[in-house]
Amino acid sequence: MKRSGPLFTLLAGLLLALFMLSLNVTSGTRSTSTGSESSGDVVQASPTPTASPPSGKPSPSPSPSPSKTAVPNADYAGRTDDDSSAIAVTLRDGKAVAYFCDGKDQESWLKGDVKADGSMRLTGQNGNVLTGELKGKRIRGTVDMGQREYGFTADKAVKPSGLYRATATVRGAEVDGGWIVLPSGQQVGILNRAGKPSPAPRIDPETGAVTVDGQKLTAKPVTP
Repeated sequence: MKRSGPLFTLLAGLLLALFMLSLNVTSGTRSTSTGSESSGDVVQASPTPTASPPSGKPSPSPSPSPSKTAVPNADYAGRTDDDSSAIAVTLRDGKAVAYFCDGKDQESWLKGDVKADGSMRLTGQNGNVLTGELKGKRIRGTVDMGQREYGFTADKAVKPSGLYRATATVRGAEVDGGWIVLPSGQQVGILNRAGKPSPAPRIDPETGAVTVDGQKLTAKPVTP
């Protein structure tokens, strides 16, 4: 009995030591787990920064360049500076056709473009050139007929004034006539029969009717 007492005491101490050891291990595991969870709560992913809109007023868009005013459609008629010939010019949608005529045997049909500022350079057969400029209600320029250059002034024409032309076959011959009806009512024109020029007969400016060698024709307004 005396020997078993120390053994029980030793056994009790051993059991107590094992209990304390297991308690420490369990406490350490919980502490570590708690620390990890706590650390997980604190560490958070930082949000991705978003680009802020630029400060200040937006740069203004460039102003459109002003459009040029188109030359208005109109008819012009007048005489050369020496009063020897007539000139008519018709403008349509930036295009022009002109007729120079002395009423005897010299004539020229010319055509070309009209710039936005009213200037024009029209060309015809045989190298004839009309150079002019529209200012207000008048075209001022020159016609180069090769051997001679004519200055002219053509004022805006109101119908029946203007430029007319008729083409047909009369008695087997090709007929081509051009007429300029001036604001005064005067007519200047040439009629070509098979390429031979002669003064043109008068037309009815209201209807364009004209009789050539007994055959009735109709002269129509000329446009580009």
